[in-house]
Amino acid sequence: MKSNRKLTLRCLAGCAILLAVMLFCLLAPINRTGKVAYLLIDNDDTMDSVRVKLSEVSRGYGVGAVRVLAACTGYGDEIHTGRYEVGTATNALMLFRRLSSGRQTPVKLTIPSVRTMDRMAEELSAKLMVDKDELQRIFENNDSCGKFGKDTATIACLFIPNTYEVYWDVDGDKLIGRMQKESEAFWTTERMSKAKALGLTSDEVITIASIVDEETANNAEKPMIAGMYYNRYMQGMPLQADPTIKFALKDFEIKRIYNKMLNVDSPYNTYKNVGLPPGPIRIPTVAGIDAVLNMVHHEYLYMCAREDFSGTHNFAKTYQEHLKNAAKYTKALNDRGIN
Repeated sequence: MKSNRKLTLRCLAGCAILLAVMLFCLLAPINRTGKVAYLLIDNDDTMDSVRVKLSEVSRGYGVGAVRVLAACTGYGDEIHTGRYEVGTATNALMLFRRLSSGRQTPVKLTIPSVRTMDRMAEELSAKLMVDKDELQRIFENNDSCGKFGKDTATIACLFIPNTYEVYWDVDGDKLIGRMQKESEAFWTTERMSKAKALGLTSDEVITIASIVDEETANNAEKPMIAGMYYNRYMQGMPLQADPTIKFALKDFEIKRIYNKMLNVDSPYNTYKNVGLPPGPIRIPTVAGIDAVLNMVHHEYLYMCAREDFSGTHNFAKTYQEHLKNAAKYTKALNDRGIN
């Protein structure tokens, strides 16, 4: 009888120890990095590759516990893509519940103020699962852009450079659809009323704003520059915006525009073509957009960078006055040996 009792007690003790170990593996924090980490699971992942990725951020017992849970539930047959948070207090059971239900953690995506949509594709694909080539195929195809009410020149107008929460595994069409909704929210009744009062569409406001942003980083001066380009546009004058030449040439390192560059055959060449270019020459800042909507109304038709290289401009009402300003700036460039 005593031997049976001892055996029973040993079995109970063994079971208690086993249960304690199991509970520890399931409920103890598994993060081994000391900071919030993320498990990124894409379309190519299998249970084995998920285990490898998990081992980079989790302690061994956490990896083991997740493998056991996966084997018991058949998780390996239906792996959900996504970005899953492994916090400092995350345990194996918590993480597995997220993985098995596809309850991922959103990405805080900041839309960059880039100059070209191929650069946009690179930036977005570096932060999300979406493939760069998939985005470029959409950006470069009028039928694809047409689904969002744009063409290849104006698709950039949907991207307002704010920060948004999106899922890491969002595909290209859904991402652009989300940007379309955010753009509609950005264009409030107040902003649309201001654009209408100027006789401009939202795309035209963004196009002018992109030129203004290229001309200066000085937010205080942007409404003045916007007013100058608006005057030229409304009077049917060529905008003659140097940044559009850089865009047409796809050379953004140019420090000085020469006459020979002004003949480039491109709809973005605002020296040869009257009116606005077909679309924005960069993703403008919110400050740039609002500078157009709240432009300073004046009589200036010309501007030239100041000779002190302050990033601001001299404005002129007449071409003769402008030539004097241009001569001062040209001399400053020559004196500094800027080609």
